[in-house]
Amino acid sequence: MSVGASRPSDIARASGGGSRYRLRDLFTPLDTLLVSGGDGRLALDPKQCVNAYGCGSSPEPEIWNFASSTASTISQGAYDRAALAREELVHKSLFDEVEIAFDRRCEDMRAELRGHFLLAPSVDVVFSPSGTDSQLHALFLAHAVLGAPPVTIVVGADQTGSGTVHTARGHHFSTVTASGVAVRKDAAISGLAGDTIAVPLLDAASGFAMRPDADDAVIRAIEASLAQGRRVLLHIMDSSKLGWRAPSFACLNEIARRWPREVQIVVDACQARLGRRRLRLYLDRGYMVLITGSKFFGGPAFSGALLLPKGLSRALDRIDRIAPDFFDYAGRCDWPMAWTALRSRFERRPNFGQWLRWEAALAEIGTYYAVPGAFRTKAMAELAAGIDSMIALSPSLRAVPQPVGTADADDEEFMQRSIFPFTLMRHNRPVSISDTSTVHRALARAMNDDIGGSAADRQVAAQRCLVGQPVRLQQPDGAPQAALRLCVGARDVTEAWSADSAQAQRNVQHVLDRIAHVLVKIELLLDRTAAVPA
Repeated sequence: MSVGASRPSDIARASGGGSRYRLRDLFTPLDTLLVSGGDGRLALDPKQCVNAYGCGSSPEPEIWNFASSTASTISQGAYDRAALAREELVHKSLFDEVEIAFDRRCEDMRAELRGHFLLAPSVDVVFSPSGTDSQLHALFLAHAVLGAPPVTIVVGADQTGSGTVHTARGHHFSTVTASGVAVRKDAAISGLAGDTIAVPLLDAASGFAMRPDADDAVIRAIEASLAQGRRVLLHIMDSSKLGWRAPSFACLNEIARRWPREVQIVVDACQARLGRRRLRLYLDRGYMVLITGSKFFGGPAFSGALLLPKGLSRALDRIDRIAPDFFDYAGRCDWPMAWTALRSRFERRPNFGQWLRWEAALAEIGTYYAVPGAFRTKAMAELAAGIDSMIALSPSLRAVPQPVGTADADDEEFMQRSIFPFTLMRHNRPVSISDTSTVHRALARAMNDDIGGSAADRQVAAQRCLVGQPVRLQQPDGAPQAALRLCVGARDVTEAWSADSAQAQRNVQHVLDRIAHVLVKIELLLDRTAAVPA
């Protein structure tokens, strides 16, 4: 149960049935709104004014961002769209209730998102404050689809967000919900709690490569669950923190053949590193898809959505009971307007922060898909080749091996990798997790006074840059390591695009030059670890 929480009906009675939200709430400073309506991960450090991922709430173009596997700083264009969207909602709210105008705007955003992804109008979109919240939404809907509480099998459990270990079994993943209700982290959400099976992807023998029996492990986990008379929610990965995908399509085909009504699949595509054809293929197969606008597309953290295929919403008619604590994880406006029965049971609770982060993300998504597909593919290929080459040439970086043979035509531009994980070496020996984290933090700061050395070295060290947070790699023999990640994001492509092909080529090279600069800074930090403050 929630700690100190009030049910929506209690709030409505206390306020005479009226709204707790007023027009004045929209006049909160935009920077404050953009980091509101989420859990503690959005909180800004009072001294540095950045969140745990090194990102503030306003544009910082002087920071080079190659951290889209984790979080990105908001761009000026996205910030401007959020500001304009707020102005427009204020204007519309002068003639209608705030919640009604807000609800209509959220419905417009659903249509816009479908348009960018070229999805049919029958695809439903459920918005949320984060991909982690969307995982709870998927579990809630899976109960209705399967007709019973499922066992959740998490593929890539060692490469998901930290909250997945909690949400997969219907537990609170933080100490406060996006609606501001205090809860006990990892406590069961009444009516949602259930069992989970973790299927890690890292090979236990090497600690670096993908396990060769991933498909077999998934099939075994499903068989074991069904043998106990349980239905299954299969949480598959496309893609993981390291850019991996599992299980294979051959495995998914076998699951569909053997258990067409006993296994509901949800695709963790929160990284948004998949082609639009592949996304449509998942939905056509009846899978739910988790997506965010804050990873590859570079919108501000956090913004989540659950995409639902045609016909799946019919299962909502079977929802006769909603877990009381689940009301803390959704408001009426999060659900599509066509879901009248379900919506009527939730509080009218506009989440302005969630909405504005999605407005910003939609600006990035629209800009990305406005770039010709041929250039997107070409730029991604050139950036991938350049980053691979630079990592291979560095004496201090060791690339994490990537699975082979997983790309196909449905991947479109994502036939090329866009996440490049690597571990750090010093004097031919692996760098500890602690030192890797120190380097990661130092990259985000101007280190010219700490590094010293030549003027050129100080210039390199002064540049602030973000890379993907460390991912723990458990070693079968010896101390565990962590991999940092260089990431290609949508903004790298959109900012490189030019109708002048020569200029576009120079722009792509400029991105590669910046990445080379980042790697040189890493080398300097490794050489002078003692001078790097923890």
